Amino acid sequence: MGPHPAVAAIRLAVRRVLHDILNDHQGLPAQPAGARPDRTAERPPSPLVLVACSGGADSMALASALAFEAPKLGVRAGGVTVDHGLQPGSDLRADEVVLRLRGLGLDPVESVAVTVGRAGGPEAAARDARYAALDAAAERHGAAAVLLGHTRDDQAETVLLGLARGSGIRSLSGMAAVSGAGGRYRRPFLQLDRQTARKACMVQSLPVWDDPHNADPAYTRSRLRHEGLPALEKALGKGVVEALARTAQLSRDDADALDAWARQAEASVRDAAGLLECAKLYALPPAVRRRILRRAAIEAGAPAGALFARHIEEVDRLITGWRGQGAINLPGKVVAQRQGGRLVIRQG
Repeated sequence: MGPHPAVAAIRLAVRRVLHDILNDHQGLPAQPAGARPDRTAERPPSPLVLVACSGGADSMALASALAFEAPKLGVRAGGVTVDHGLQPGSDLRADEVVLRLRGLGLDPVESVAVTVGRAGGPEAAARDARYAALDAAAERHGAAAVLLGHTRDDQAETVLLGLARGSGIRSLSGMAAVSGAGGRYRRPFLQLDRQTARKACMVQSLPVWDDPHNADPAYTRSRLRHEGLPALEKALGKGVVEALARTAQLSRDDADALDAWARQAEASVRDAAGLLECAKLYALPPAVRRRILRRAAIEAGAPAGALFARHIEEVDRLITGWRGQGAINLPGKVVAQRQGGRLVIRQG
């Protein structure tokens, strides 16, 4: 008798991602289960894959699937839990997660304590601190990839948050299945719902921790999860989450195509000195032109996370609505101004 359908689904999702990681790991083909190793051949060390685990149902389901699938493919598997220090006893919770991960057979396993700042609000600050810790852990252990437990429900929430901010098609594309430097972060569960992960934990008797922040209405994502999405499903019927996840993929495809177009077009709108020519920018479609402007602002030193659509719209008006207006101040002390038919974006 095979595993429960929920367990089978999460294991299949992880197996597919591990195959992808092996294919990306140069010179290391996957080993079929039960294969006898060729002791005469020189083989590179097996890649290490870490799972980021909070102790919640999504990441515990992911950890258990990684522990089950990795040995069959010749992959080393470890885990990292991040202690944000935002709740009393968070260090004890992190220690418990470490014990659970080791109990699954993962090695190495570690807990990393971080200090959460204030920039961008509590959710963004916690996310920044978490990813910085995961990046450092991956570098420290030489990990080929870090698995994240984001589900289709998380994707739907991310799309709605992007829609509410009016940040454009890129924000509607949600989370990528592969992201980070060199494709470090992998999200196997983006096609699975949250309930599948929770069911997999239940049938395997895996203890899970429910973060009280996930139910705290002080947090935007929590309100969206417990009030916004249920209201949408009540008004529009079931299937909203699946539709939003499809929107994310379609938006990502469109955004990737426009980004590629902008990269190709950028050289054609610069003069011999490398300055942007306003007349040539004006001739481009707005979606392409604004991407070029955003890239130029970031290259000049504007932080990508602080550069919003309204900033780019103001710079765009120097091209499309030129009336002799002055310089535009952008985040990171970057200034954009029009000079003699050229658009100059530089540190002020």
